Amino acid sequence: MVTIAPSILAADFGRLADEVASVGDGAEWVHVDLMDGHFVPNLTIGPPVVASLRRHTHKLLDCHLMVTDPGMWLEPLAAAGADGCSVHVELGDPSPLLARTRELGMMAGVVIDGPTEFEAVEPYLDERIDLLLIMTITAGFGGQSFQPEQLPKIERAAAIRRQRDLAFHIEVDGGVKVETAPLVARAGADVLVSGTGIFDGRDPHAAAAALRAAAESAVEDR
Repeated sequence: MVTIAPSILAADFGRLADEVASVGDGAEWVHVDLMDGHFVPNLTIGPPVVASLRRHTHKLLDCHLMVTDPGMWLEPLAAAGADGCSVHVELGDPSPLLARTRELGMMAGVVIDGPTEFEAVEPYLDERIDLLLIMTITAGFGGQSFQPEQLPKIERAAAIRRQRDLAFHIEVDGGVKVETAPLVARAGADVLVSGTGIFDGRDPHAAAAALRAAAESAVEDR
């Protein structure tokens, strides 16, 4: 019922393959944050690291493009083995990028940042997307606290998905831990991204399993 996507932003970059392997069957996806130091102030990784990771895992590689020019990264990421790419609505109409992402054989996602009003992304919640990523923080840095005021965005997206009989995933990223996972799952999220909630402890597999259990319990109660 719920997909867990550990964010490698919180992992040890010196041993990424081992970090991802340590999660084991506790997660289905791996969330990869690409930051260019322009769209957001932080700077992380690019397609070469995605290609290296691809050689060490069969998990779905879910790339979140926090970059000023996402179009220039789509082909390199597809070649590197990415399974999906999500672009920010704050950059303008994502339609051409969504179409190109699918043409390259990847899942197409659109992202709405914490400070952005839901109305900015609402026009794109249709058959053009495979995934909506809702940030429950301000994008750019890991380890931030969950912002409960973002929950109505998840609820509104879930209502639209249900009313229009659509199949896109609702992914949530930002402060998702055992304590907050039930909140986002109950609101309608089905993909949970967690960085420090999984990689900060000694047992990432157990942390991912606990996150799933907390979320799925809330879904059953929904």
